[in-house]
Amino acid sequence: MRNIRVAVIEDEEKTRKMLAILINGTEGYECIASFENAEDAISQIPGLCPDVAMVDIHLPALTGTECVGKLKPLCPDTHFIMCTSLEDTDNIFKALQAGATGYLTKSTPPAKILESIADAHNGGAPMSSQIARKVITFFQQKPEKQNKELDKLSAREQEILDYLSKGYRYKEIASLLFINIETVRKHIHNIYEKLQVNSRTDALNKAYPKN
Repeated sequence: MRNIRVAVIEDEEKTRKMLAILINGTEGYECIASFENAEDAISQIPGLCPDVAMVDIHLPALTGTECVGKLKPLCPDTHFIMCTSLEDTDNIFKALQAGATGYLTKSTPPAKILESIADAHNGGAPMSSQIARKVITFFQQKPEKQNKELDKLSAREQEILDYLSKGYRYKEIASLLFINIETVRKHIHNIYEKLQVNSRTDALNKAYPKN
């Protein structure tokens, strides 16, 4: 039986090397390549066709989620496991929607990492217990009443309004969405016009009325 061929995409050198040592030092596993950024991974991984790729969600320039989104169509047989310190629901679902089949926190013990790689290779969907709990909680939440005001907004405008509701500043929203701050301001101006309001507070109250 051949080794499970693994690629590591991680910008932190220490973590990248530790994962490679762990994988290469375990019978039945082989780290065939490691990359410190998404761009190099995207250019080289399609020619390597690893069985599993361990991907950090916070990579420089392109994020790990964007990396997976670009690689999955090129490597449909590769299973992507996100490895990150972030546990927020938005990042979890964005990664899964991009094509990830697993999601581990960086505090995952080495033995569990190896088990998760084998699980993904065999068709499973490995997740750290903390991540699995967040997924379950998300689906158990009572669905909010649909507000027709939100239907007036585009998907991007709804996304920006959601960030505003969470207290993000314009500059932070621009960084998260990879757009410039003037574009954010333009979207917010359009939101105000469509909702017929003049302030952030009024927009949030109209879009997310309290029951």
